[in-house]
Amino acid sequence: MTLRTIKNTLLAATCVAACTCAASANAGAFQNGSFEQSSFAPGAVGNFATLAAGSTAITGWTVTGGGIDYINTYWNAADGAYSLDLSALSAGGVEQTFDTVLGQAYLVDFFLAGNPDGGLGVRSEVTSATGGLNQTNLFVVAGGNTRANMGWTQYSYSFTATGASTTLSFASNENNPYGPALDKVSVTTAGVPEPASWALMMVGFGGLGAVLRSRRRAAVLGA
Repeated sequence: MTLRTIKNTLLAATCVAACTCAASANAGAFQNGSFEQSSFAPGAVGNFATLAAGSTAITGWTVTGGGIDYINTYWNAADGAYSLDLSALSAGGVEQTFDTVLGQAYLVDFFLAGNPDGGLGVRSEVTSATGGLNQTNLFVVAGGNTRANMGWTQYSYSFTATGASTTLSFASNENNPYGPALDKVSVTTAGVPEPASWALMMVGFGGLGAVLRSRRRAAVLGA
C-alpha cells in the first residue's frame, strides 16, 4: 500500500466522521414537544395567532403548508398552555429536524383532537419522518367535544433513523379552517440500532484500523 493510498483512506474516514458530527451538531436534540416555548412575549398570543409557512416562531418547529393556528386559551391544551390547529385557513403543518442515530428505532407519542368549531366529523392528520412511512391518523369530533373538553387522544408513530438527523412532520389533511389539533409530542428510543446499520457506522473505523495494521506489518518487515 502506497503512502498516497494511506492518506486517501485516512482522509475519507476523517471526512465521514466530520460530516456525521456536523449534521448532528446542526440539528440538536428534539425539543418543545408541547409548544410552550416561542418567540412571542408572555401573553402576546392571546387566544391564538396564525403563523404562515416558514415561520420558526415556535421554538424548534417550522410551519409548513397553508399555515397553522398557535392556540393559547382559545381551547384547553393537552399539556401546558399551548397547542396547535394544523389548519389555518387551509391545510398546514409543522416539522422539526433533530439528532438521531443511524439504524436506531424511535417511538413518537403525540395527542390529537379536532377543532370543534367545524362541527362534528373526522379530522385527518398525517405523521411522517425522514425515510419512514406516512401514517394517517383520524380523530372524530363527537357531540361531547367542546373547547373546554377537546377529547385529546394519544397516538403513536414509529420510524427507524436513516441518518444522523431526522425530520419529523405533522400535516393536516383538512383543507379548511377546522383542522386536527396537536399537542404533547415526545420522541423516545425503541430497542437498539439494527446490526446492518452498526456495520455501516463502523466501516470507516474498520478501514482505518486495517490501514494502521498494514503500516505496522510493513514496518516490521522493513526492520
